[in-house]
Amino acid sequence: MVRSSTARLLALLREEPTRPDLSQGFLDLLPPETPRSPSLAQSVMETTFLPKIYERFWRPIGFNVAKGWPLGPDTATEHAMARDWLGLSGAPATVLDVACGPGNVTRALSEGVGKDGLVIGLDASQPMLTRAAKDTTDPKIQYVRGDATDLPFRDAAFDAVSCFGALYLFNDPWAAIDGMTRALKPGGHLVILTSRHPAILPTPPAARSLLRRTTGYKIFGDKEITAALRTRGFKNIKQHRYPFMQLVGASRPH
Repeated sequence: MVRSSTARLLALLREEPTRPDLSQGFLDLLPPETPRSPSLAQSVMETTFLPKIYERFWRPIGFNVAKGWPLGPDTATEHAMARDWLGLSGAPATVLDVACGPGNVTRALSEGVGKDGLVIGLDASQPMLTRAAKDTTDPKIQYVRGDATDLPFRDAAFDAVSCFGALYLFNDPWAAIDGMTRALKPGGHLVILTSRHPAILPTPPAARSLLRRTTGYKIFGDKEITAALRTRGFKNIKQHRYPFMQLVGASRPH
């Protein structure tokens, strides 16, 4: 008997809730009393307005410009590249999409896992996940409200892990990479799309530090993400540099 995607999701958790509640369309693992001090950028992501325009306007316009549109890849090309770098060619796979927002990347990744695959989108924003659940009909997709820097999943639970357009918003991006590494199976693939500081636009470190303190937005250098993955033992590291973003992929050794 094939287990439901909900049962498969619960089996991936480090600690299964006593009474799991998915009535909102996602599994909420962040209690309301959880103390949080979101940055300005994080607060924007948690508004009820942004999810309404995110997929149609915010992401296509903002991200494509940052990737050098019209010379850089459009959204469809980006999604196809993500499936390729994650090794999602139609065979069953279990995939985690960290900081999934309204689920646009999550749904795109589900196209590469076959009918017996499972794709889990995780985010801390309730409005984003509400929108994601509303726009998702594929039964092999599940959503979880959780902390990206303290992933609630078992070690080596996923064949592939992605994090698109969010690492620069995390209070501790390196802890997030540690968590994604821990949750990835040996031999699994990781893809990260994040900010990039172009070398042709020299910005004093003090200015970047000020931007980080005032908005919560971090601009990564060309070698920061690749070096972080190399330090954590990843192999087959590859990188596409765009004007203001970078796509980095790697695999965890067996």
